[in-house]
Amino acid sequence: MRSDPDVFVIGEDVLDPYGGAFKVTKGLSSRYPDRVLTTPISEAGIVGFAAGMALRGYKPVVEIMFGDFVTLIADQLINQVSKMTWMYNEKIDFPMVVRAPMGGRRGYGPTHSQTLERLFLGVPGLVVAAISPVFDPGEIVRRAILEVGQPVFLVENKLLYQEMVLEEEALEERFGFCRSDDVDLLPTVTLSHGDEADVTLIAYGGMVPLVLDAAERLHTEEELDCDVVVPHRLSPLAIEPLIESVRRSRRVVVVEEGVAAWGWGAEVVAALSGIALEAPAERVGAAMSPIPASRRQEQEVLPQIDDVVAAAIRTVDRTFA
Repeated sequence: MRSDPDVFVIGEDVLDPYGGAFKVTKGLSSRYPDRVLTTPISEAGIVGFAAGMALRGYKPVVEIMFGDFVTLIADQLINQVSKMTWMYNEKIDFPMVVRAPMGGRRGYGPTHSQTLERLFLGVPGLVVAAISPVFDPGEIVRRAILEVGQPVFLVENKLLYQEMVLEEEALEERFGFCRSDDVDLLPTVTLSHGDEADVTLIAYGGMVPLVLDAAERLHTEEELDCDVVVPHRLSPLAIEPLIESVRRSRRVVVVEEGVAAWGWGAEVVAALSGIALEAPAERVGAAMSPIPASRRQEQEVLPQIDDVVAAAIRTVDRTFA
């Protein structure tokens, strides 16, 4: 907002002193009172208004208070926002960002704990991205607003708001990882123990800390070296860094917090199907169930570290029949 006067923030309860449900916008309305707009409770209206602003050349950033409510903006994103550049014969840019706090593990129950970005994967003209703790989230947000130049649906897992960003030094010291990033504006980060890998673990967003812990257990308890590959652009899928790792390991586990069936992981496995794997690919995700409010039952539905470890061991123990 400091570098570009056309950037506006729009959403419910985003003004100070509240600063949004997860305090992401705290302080912004005090510094930029004319460019932080609080709205009625109408997600469809908010995104429709923001789309009009983008058509006029502004750069709106929309906050949807809980990711579960993105079902109310599907028409605006799928039938309007994602089509605008194409319908105007690519004579306009459409720099609009919709931020959506997603995920469970906070006991919020079935209507405030879901991971629903799958609804927007594969929509032409719409970029779906996610923050993670292995790449500066502020830089992801800045690039999405100022550099991508097209509509971005940005997934922010709720638990990541309290996580520290893991710089290269911390990753090496704690996990023994070397890192490499591709050149995408919304990059894929590959963390590896060396030139060889026994298993490739692919995860994004809020599952990254869990997968890092699983990789550490596999390394220390099972003597398995894992590549951890973290895409930040989920759709369109940046497949080359994933292929590069899986060619080395020949074993892959794809992890997501949403329901495993019909999800992002299925697309990743399909995209990797041209590689001759040593064992069937494993997918880890939530059970086909609404998410309970009970913390104990929530743990049974959502994927855990043990699930990732068990899946990785299965890829080592199994081969194709």
